[in-house]
Amino acid sequence: MNDLPADPIGAAWLARAYNVLPLGHLPVLSQIGGRRATEINDGLRLETYQELMRPAQEPAAQLQFHLRHEVPHLEFLVRLFGKTGPAFIQSWVAAEPTGQYARRAAFLYEWLTGNALDLPAKLGGNYVDVIDDAKLVAASPGRVIKIQRWRVNNNLPGTRHFCPIVVKTDAVARASNVNVTELFEKLTAEFGEDLLLRAASWMTLRESRASFAIEGEADQANRIERFADVMARRTGQGDPPLTSAILAELQREILGKTTLTQFGIRQSPVFVGEMIRQQEIVHYVAPPAAEVPAMLEGLHVFLQRTEGQSPVMRSAVAAFGFVYIHPLADGNGRVHRFLINDVLRRDDAIPDPVILPVSAVITDDAGERRSYDRILDRVSKPLMQSVREHVVFESKQTVYPDGVASNFTFSGDDLAKPMWRYPDLGSHVIYLSDIISRTLTEQMREESIYLRRHAQARAAVKEIVEMPDHQIDRVLRSIEQNAGKLSNVLSKEMPVLQEAGVWEAVVDAASRVLGETAVVDESVIERYRPERTPGR
Repeated sequence: MNDLPADPIGAAWLARAYNVLPLGHLPVLSQIGGRRATEINDGLRLETYQELMRPAQEPAAQLQFHLRHEVPHLEFLVRLFGKTGPAFIQSWVAAEPTGQYARRAAFLYEWLTGNALDLPAKLGGNYVDVIDDAKLVAASPGRVIKIQRWRVNNNLPGTRHFCPIVVKTDAVARASNVNVTELFEKLTAEFGEDLLLRAASWMTLRESRASFAIEGEADQANRIERFADVMARRTGQGDPPLTSAILAELQREILGKTTLTQFGIRQSPVFVGEMIRQQEIVHYVAPPAAEVPAMLEGLHVFLQRTEGQSPVMRSAVAAFGFVYIHPLADGNGRVHRFLINDVLRRDDAIPDPVILPVSAVITDDAGERRSYDRILDRVSKPLMQSVREHVVFESKQTVYPDGVASNFTFSGDDLAKPMWRYPDLGSHVIYLSDIISRTLTEQMREESIYLRRHAQARAAVKEIVEMPDHQIDRVLRSIEQNAGKLSNVLSKEMPVLQEAGVWEAVVDAASRVLGETAVVDESVIERYRPERTPGR
């Protein structure tokens, strides 16, 4: 409780009174002070109010202040209700059966805990939204569900089993508003649609290679090509891969037939970690297998209820929500990164067949890789700090129904469940927005420049020696790999390159386009251009 203000109100008062805090941070803390002030640090707000704003020193008044002035925090509320029980909510709604905050609190209590309250005889009042969509990502218009029981509009974007929260800070708003379509259209205007579409297959392969590099498996050529093929064929096609049957099909295509893994939703415990000096280091414990189907359904509902909203926000929640659920025995990381492009394609932010090589930006350098790890730590680190003592490696292994044998056991489900179900993914939206923006303004632009120059280099070489494109590509690779010298292998395969001045002219033509250092006199090119391009 050391992080709470000295004279707290709202959620901070409730946290101190009931000795309860979320594992993640409360996005807003409020206190009483001498003057009205707002402090923001790393997206978290500390609000200072004057004395006249102090709520009564009882839980209903403090919870009303939280719902009205702060940002409702689902993980905190479910932990709070677990401590308080239903009594104060029941008394509050009985005393104020038409009060909007009492009705909202009653609905949230039932929705979060699964326990029913007694309905007041004179319940009334206008329908009111459960959460303020100016503060949190909520269900889109047309996706809101009227709940007659409490006369509220359920505009929560997920289900009680999985409902990520995204607080609408200024930084999240800027990130969500990044216009992926507009950035792609700028590339199209600069390089032309044909070039970008020709680049799509190369970018898909690069995305696959970078995705494996994130997992430390960049040398697996066949697996890289297989994943690239899956991305090219499956992105944005059919139903989202969030059910057991579709996930099994996608997983089978990604992993291939030669594997010990049983395809589909896992039936065994799983953790993310590494072995250091024969000791298992656990970085994250995933939800138990029994919870996974309902959590995936909650993620699917989130995508349904937020339809029409920011593609960047939706792709971030889908991808990171998936990886925290960790529903598969193997392949979670690849599906996680697949979902980024999958949601962007479904939302018409990027056209078919373009694949954004977002993983390539992540693997650009060690700093970017650490940033990716840090964003995953936003959920995993506070979780593990609280539940690490519940992690045990038994002396004997258990074989689970999906064939996985493991000696890993975890006894902290009740402690971890609220954070598993209601993760705060606002920082993940900001992170992915930056990665997508840089992919479009840096990686794809650089790739397009390279491919345009490569096409120009092909044309320049053909002015010297007429040959098929695949042979020109071999020549260009040889120029780069051998610092402009003609290799013995290439000279034997293409004897024409040994003729006087031909190789020098080819190197010079390619160098002028690709920016290589080897350059010969332009007269060499002029001398051989007529002889090597008859009839053109």
